[in-house]
Amino acid sequence: ILTILGNSAVLATALRRSSLLKSPELLTVNLAVADIGMAISMYPLAIASAWNHAWLGGHASCIYYALMGFLFGVCSMMTLCAMAVIRFLVTNSSKSNSNKITKNTVCIVITVIWLYSLLWAILPLIGWGYYGPEPFGISCTIAWSKFHNSSNGFSFILSMFLLCTVLPALTIVACYLGIAWKVHRAYQEIQSIDRIPNAAKLEKKLTLMAVLISVGFLSSWTPYAAASFWSIFNSSDSLQPIVTLLPCLFAKSSTAYNPFIYYIFSKTFRHEIKQLQCCCGWQVHFFSTDNSAENPGSMMWNG
Repeated sequence: ILTILGNSAVLATALRRSSLLKSPELLTVNLAVADIGMAISMYPLAIASAWNHAWLGGHASCIYYALMGFLFGVCSMMTLCAMAVIRFLVTNSSKSNSNKITKNTVCIVITVIWLYSLLWAILPLIGWGYYGPEPFGISCTIAWSKFHNSSNGFSFILSMFLLCTVLPALTIVACYLGIAWKVHRAYQEIQSIDRIPNAAKLEKKLTLMAVLISVGFLSSWTPYAAASFWSIFNSSDSLQPIVTLLPCLFAKSSTAYNPFIYYIFSKTFRHEIKQLQCCCGWQVHFFSTDNSAENPGSMMWNG
């Protein structure tokens, strides 16, 4: 519920101010699309299976669930990586060079991200890698246990781990370390000035917001990655079902964090949320107030 409501608010505000969106903000919209797509396509089936105490449907529904999870998971990871790279380029470039990152460029990047994610998601369907049920039995994912059982599973999991997890994570860390060093040097240069320029404050706030988004995603998926690697080198039966279930649920909670981060750090987003609340309040007022016909001017201004 938090994921759908929060990310729907992000998409609604982006739609309201679509003409004012800056090119890097399109990646934020793409991240919200991936998060809400995961919530709509996966969570209802997982919740229903939990109430059923067993996976609902057969092999086909298991493949579908794992496919959606892998698609949106890789898309989110690569979107965060692109956000870090663009944030690094903007921070370390002159104003004229930073303006070269146009909306068309970001749209091309987003298209590449989705094609890259789709490619990795369909590879197990065409014979490289496998999808299978989780150890606790009420969701499905990549068959981590196939790492030692076949060369096919070994090569797929190793390649996926390097190209979809390690390399993007290292890129994110390297970019934000570079940005932190750049911001630190900039603050040292202006420390003799009594008042820090607004541009520097904005740059610091945007960087902090991007870092928190990445940290939230990576930290929520780290326990799941640890449990998955345990099942690679050990039997899944060696872990209690609750030990494999909790990291999975924690990983899925990553889709709910970002709207709260936007609300805390973005004054524009807070303003747009209040505008949406006013619109909803106007609709309720319009349909429910008895004296609206007597005082239309009051109704309009309240709206």
